[in-house]
Amino acid sequence: MTVSGNRGRSATRRGGASLSFAALALALAGCAIPRDAPPPMASVQAIPERWVLAEPAGADIPIDRYWLLLDDPLVADFVADAQGGNLDLAQAVTRLRAARAGLRQARAARLPQISGSGGAGRDVGDFASDDVLLSIGGDVAWEVDVFGRLGASVDAARADLQAAGYSVGDLERLIVAQVASQVVSARSLAEQLAIARETLANQDDNLQIARWRNQAGLVASLDVEQARTQRAQTAATIPLLQGDLVAVSNAISTLIGEPPGRVYRALTETPRDVPAPPTQIALSVPADMLRRRPDVSASEARLAADLDRVGVARAQLYPLVRLSGTVGTSATNVGNLFDIVTGNVFAGLTQLIFDGGRVRGQIEGAQAIADGSLAAWRQSILIALEEVESSAVDLETSGERVVALNEASDGAQNAALLARSQYQAGLIDFQTLLVIESQLLSTRTAEVNAEAARALAFISLARALGGGWSVPEGAGIEDIAARGPSE
Repeated sequence: MTVSGNRGRSATRRGGASLSFAALALALAGCAIPRDAPPPMASVQAIPERWVLAEPAGADIPIDRYWLLLDDPLVADFVADAQGGNLDLAQAVTRLRAARAGLRQARAARLPQISGSGGAGRDVGDFASDDVLLSIGGDVAWEVDVFGRLGASVDAARADLQAAGYSVGDLERLIVAQVASQVVSARSLAEQLAIARETLANQDDNLQIARWRNQAGLVASLDVEQARTQRAQTAATIPLLQGDLVAVSNAISTLIGEPPGRVYRALTETPRDVPAPPTQIALSVPADMLRRRPDVSASEARLAADLDRVGVARAQLYPLVRLSGTVGTSATNVGNLFDIVTGNVFAGLTQLIFDGGRVRGQIEGAQAIADGSLAAWRQSILIALEEVESSAVDLETSGERVVALNEASDGAQNAALLARSQYQAGLIDFQTLLVIESQLLSTRTAEVNAEAARALAFISLARALGGGWSVPEGAGIEDIAARGPSE
């Protein structure tokens, strides 16, 4: 009896000690290890206050839906189809969902883990009781986040979620621009195809005229052979242009998530000129542009996550505090099951003493990854600045080229009309007509290519400015795409 009493008092002392230890652990819960945060952008990479080569003056455009300014219904339709049906975007959304689940898991690690058990048993044998012993129990385990290991894991998972969200937005930005660019390329190819067919019809007439003049003895057979050669060379370009148009149409089909066929029919059944975009676009200052770029924000979020993982690795050098407890009861019938309930509470502390440098290696590895993410963040800033500067200059120079080629094309058409009539009258030889016809074809083709280049430069500039994406739902990020420069 005395021994039993001492054991009860000892158990009471152990329980009180565990509770005191738990209170001490809770009091220390704010003593988290220091963790680094991403530094200010301007401190890691020099950002110019103004654009060096690009002209910032121009008209403000709705950057989030810039492709509507091309005034091409197929561009608007196919972009909408891609936003809802592109399979690369669908894969990126699944990665966003996985990151959201990872954050939920990280948060759950900060909460107690509770499990229950129950059972029924019966003795067997000659002297066994016929009673069935019922038992119910429960276990509780909780890691006290004294030094911030779990908190750092949660912050890393939250940054991973933000990076995944920005990555979805950046992929949408790129896909929208790619769809719009492919439609512009298809319009250019269709227009070049029409020019080639029109030129081929004119060259058929030239060949017939040369044959008539040769039969009349007015010209040598050389004119006929030159006319045949010119016509055959033009005819050879038509299948090439047709194949290119099919390839671009099929690429658009893949981007919008459907098999080939419908896009090609839409492009050929409803021909339009190459879209003419705005030529002067207002540029925000570089710092505001960088805040709208989802790729830059994604790189910053990845850096934040990697820095938090450095904190997770460092926390292994600090003590680990766990609280655990059990509670249970047993009886031979349900009515008496809760008459006697027993339990215990235990607090444990674990401190790493020696592991041969494993944790130190993990810390160094995590720090190396964070350093790489810092370099990637700086690289994304430089790429963004480069894209804006280059695209803005491309838009300006391509516009100047279109103006010059418009005049050249008008002059070449007038020259071709005069040359045909003069050749029929015998005033010029066929070689002169041949040169003028070739100049007309090349000039008209160059004009269409310049118009396409201008539209592509506009798309590239709008994409570089951070246009064409929306904030994914549930990504834990703010709508930086919709903010104005002054916000």
